Amino acid sequence: MILLKSLINKSSLSSPSFKSINKSLTFKNINNYYTTTTTTTSLNLKSNILFNNSDNKMSIDNKEKIRAGLEDLMKRRFFITQSFSIYGGQAGLYDYGPPGCAVKANLINLWRQHFVLNEDMSEVDCVSVTPEQVLKASGHVAKFADFMVKDEVTKAFFRADHILEAHIQTLLKDTSKMSKEQIEELNFVLAKAGDYNQEQLKESLIKYNVKAPETGNALTEPYPFNLMFQTQIGPSGLSTGYLRPETAQGIFTNFGKLYEYNGKKLPFAAAQIGNAFRNEIAPRAGLLRVREFTMAEIEHFVNPNNKTHPKFNEIKDVEANLLSSDSQDKTSEIQVCTFGEAVEKKLIDNETLAYFMARTQQFLHTVGIKPAGLRFRQHQKNEMAHYAQDCWDAEILSSYGWVECVGHADRSCYDLKVHATESKSNLSAYEEFKEPQFVDIAKVVVNPGAISKKHRAAVSPIKKYLTELKDDLAKALEIQETITKDGSYNLVLDGNTYDITADMVTISKAQEKKNGHTFFPHVIEPSFGLGRIIYSILEQNYYTRENDEQRGVLSLPAIIAPVKASILPLTSSDRIAPFVQTISKALKEANISTKVDDTGNAIGRKYARTDEIGVPFGVTIDFQTVEDNTVTLRERDTTKQVRIPISELASTLRKLCDLTVSWSDILKTFPIYEGQSE
Repeated sequence: MILLKSLINKSSLSSPSFKSINKSLTFKNINNYYTTTTTTTSLNLKSNILFNNSDNKMSIDNKEKIRAGLEDLMKRRFFITQSFSIYGGQAGLYDYGPPGCAVKANLINLWRQHFVLNEDMSEVDCVSVTPEQVLKASGHVAKFADFMVKDEVTKAFFRADHILEAHIQTLLKDTSKMSKEQIEELNFVLAKAGDYNQEQLKESLIKYNVKAPETGNALTEPYPFNLMFQTQIGPSGLSTGYLRPETAQGIFTNFGKLYEYNGKKLPFAAAQIGNAFRNEIAPRAGLLRVREFTMAEIEHFVNPNNKTHPKFNEIKDVEANLLSSDSQDKTSEIQVCTFGEAVEKKLIDNETLAYFMARTQQFLHTVGIKPAGLRFRQHQKNEMAHYAQDCWDAEILSSYGWVECVGHADRSCYDLKVHATESKSNLSAYEEFKEPQFVDIAKVVVNPGAISKKHRAAVSPIKKYLTELKDDLAKALEIQETITKDGSYNLVLDGNTYDITADMVTISKAQEKKNGHTFFPHVIEPSFGLGRIIYSILEQNYYTRENDEQRGVLSLPAIIAPVKASILPLTSSDRIAPFVQTISKALKEANISTKVDDTGNAIGRKYARTDEIGVPFGVTIDFQTVEDNTVTLRERDTTKQVRIPISELASTLRKLCDLTVSWSDILKTFPIYEGQSE
């Protein structure tokens, strides 16, 4: 695991302070997101903090404790539960309980505001069941697979890279008899196993004598397993379909309608939030690897000749933690630089890709991911799709290591081009020039008679292909050069190869006056795995009170907290009861979710119960409320309280939950109250 180095600790337990909800997500330097509003960041974080306060590195001693404590809390307070648990449960499938469902809904609402509304995106909602021909065109049917091995005796299945990683981790537990070179080799394999191809996995499994866990039996050679769930559409069984493995294809197949809807102008973006399905070989790590999950994806369509972004200047000075492809093969050091510097140095390919990376960073910090616990890792050549121009994953540090949570890819025009070809539909865009231009084209003269003599049945598709080379000058000249040099060119169409000779076609370079041109747009795609983000938020914001490791707290930002305020009557007195109803109604009318705890428990226990599910504010009603119409307002992380008039309570909480004001602002506005002990 690669750890962040040389970063200043900017983590804070309080929500960031912003001027308005619409400006809460405006562009700021990374270091301004976590302005400390308490006297010290370590006020309550002593034993179970994920990052050491000194260097922001993960506490190796604490990570197992953190994970165990959080997972116990999530199950006990019904954040999540394994699906169909009364029947023994099903691996890789999880249900969200009330607090988990609320966090997820709040996260989605904020994502929609941050991206869809603020960036003027067009949102769509496409079906999950996808016909086979769509996923054949996209390449998923042929290539969407992981490598699997099988216990030769018990026939149990394992994902090949995972079983290799687990074996290497076991070997690294005792390095006393290893040389420095051997240790470096094992660490390299551990870092690269997830990117290995079939042959590399086979060689490594043999070299390190990897056996089946628990049984120690021999394993089969690795072989591909397609991760898509297959189904039949309709009663005939003749139409094969799949549950979608991603939400993007629905956007690509609707490009023509979206292009029309957006006035046939580029750039524009389409977004979709919905479930995707992957038949994981061996699901593990709770919400981090599951078989059904919610994605939020954006497809930003641009002219391939212009990938600048009009708002790039707003984020160019924002700093990010970047792990480049080159660095992964050398020092594995995180490079801290601004997005502007990264684009200028061509570390990040273009402005639009960098812009969305910055917007993602902004979003993740706002929902509670610490600056030291977020990095962008660039895909290396062996893991990048053949059509991609640049890819960066937003990875979040957890007790499981660095976890990919958001992918950012420049997918070029691959998707639109393959769907246009397979469906015979127009998925191109048109740009009108300001003034007519003379452009280089291929002058293609086809001789159908010569083609017919040798390839009689295929004359029409061959003629069509050669004629359409007019707008692909580079390919046309390549064909002509090959014919001139070798006497013929091997043209592959629909799996068949045809010899194209000099008597069939003549190609030369020419110029043509054009008022515009037609092209396939390129697409920049940010793709969010919401379940992984939710787990990462919970883990990075889980801690226990000082000197009380049994008292867990979720320090969730108010904007995504499942309940914004708890209403806590100090007693069950009839004099206090009417205030409970009045305050509860007023807060709900202000769209502030509340939870009333009118049990007979002591106030400290009531605080502890709401702290566990991440409620940021507590409203305590006591006998003084009856006298002067004020209540105490308590903040979860500092545990500080102020006395506030009931008439100002709803508006104050609304501002706190919308990130309009910070808790430090409240401490300056209302009198501090110390009457009730924790």
